[in-house]
Amino acid sequence: MSDNYLWIKAFHVIAVIAWYAGLFYIFRLYVYHVQKRDEPAVTATLEVMERRLLRGIMMPAMIVSIGLGATMLYLQPTLLKMPWMHMKLGSIVFLLGYHGFSSYTRKRFLAKDYFLSEKACRWINEVPTIILFFIVIGVIVRKPG
Repeated sequence: MSDNYLWIKAFHVIAVIAWYAGLFYIFRLYVYHVQKRDEPAVTATLEVMERRLLRGIMMPAMIVSIGLGATMLYLQPTLLKMPWMHMKLGSIVFLLGYHGFSSYTRKRFLAKDYFLSEKACRWINEVPTIILFFIVIGVIVRKPG
């Protein structure tokens, strides 16, 4: 394994952590948004926070995570033959869907269309944690390939 690969891997992990920070927080903001939907000053602040989180942290971190992950697969194509990698890639598809749903939810909330309840936002907020279990366990507790 080259030094370049290890640098790429290190920055991939950093980007994933940044992306996950946003994934963990976005629906928590939506919980507050639904709670305070009748308070324009509060929702205006939440809308700014949501936009900055999605556009300033989550989107760039997602792009870097995917880009560096793809680079690692390009440099180590044998990873694609390992079952744990298939499970990880499948989990990433779900994360991308969650990320997309986060953006979709923001657009609906901006239009004052609160199609999700506070309770629903709380439950949806747990999805990244469940996916994280699959990814971490798949990557760390794997059979040597």
